[in-house]
Amino acid sequence: MLTARSLHKYYGDLHVLKGVDVTIQKSEIVSIVGASGAGKSTLLHILGTLDKADSGNLEADGIDLLKLNGDKLAAFRNDRVGFIFQFHNLLPEFTAEENIWIPGLIGKKSETFLKRRTAELASLLGISSRLSHKPAELSGGEQQRVAVARALVNNPEMIFADEPSGNLDTQNAEALHELFFKLRDEFGQSFIIVTHNQNLAGMSDRMLTMKDGRILN
Repeated sequence: MLTARSLHKYYGDLHVLKGVDVTIQKSEIVSIVGASGAGKSTLLHILGTLDKADSGNLEADGIDLLKLNGDKLAAFRNDRVGFIFQFHNLLPEFTAEENIWIPGLIGKKSETFLKRRTAELASLLGISSRLSHKPAELSGGEQQRVAVARALVNNPEMIFADEPSGNLDTQNAEALHELFFKLRDEFGQSFIIVTHNQNLAGMSDRMLTMKDGRILN
């Protein structure tokens, strides 16, 4: 579904990615682990089209993602990709429901669709009673679940998560990890997760270890 070949990325004189190859299959949960500075987040952002490689190839179902620009790149990212980060990045002035709707509104989804989809996700995530609350009124675990729902609202094929449980306590982290597998089984999405959490990495279908800008396995 997603194939990267010989990805290189520089930041000034710093060679961050040094010829990375990786393939992600449909409905696969892949964790990316390694020491800080190994290039994990850079790789994740390039695979998720938030950043561009300086050279190499990146394709999704035959689409050359490195050649997409402007509206075409934004449309691909909004329709087919979801993002979950360590810090929830919820907009404080909006309710949980309004935060979840944002990618759908950008994608010009109908209000009928968004209401139905949000209710479905909220039920699955256990936040149905919290949709009218603003982020400051939610616990850390609830905020992260809202962020997960926001990532899923357009039913994307791939979810990219950068240290998604890094800001959660052990109980909420374990619940979030179990949730990823439940979502994969429910909706068939692929999850690509950068994590320092060895429990989550060990649960994944595959674990990729990065060191000095390369994948070791």
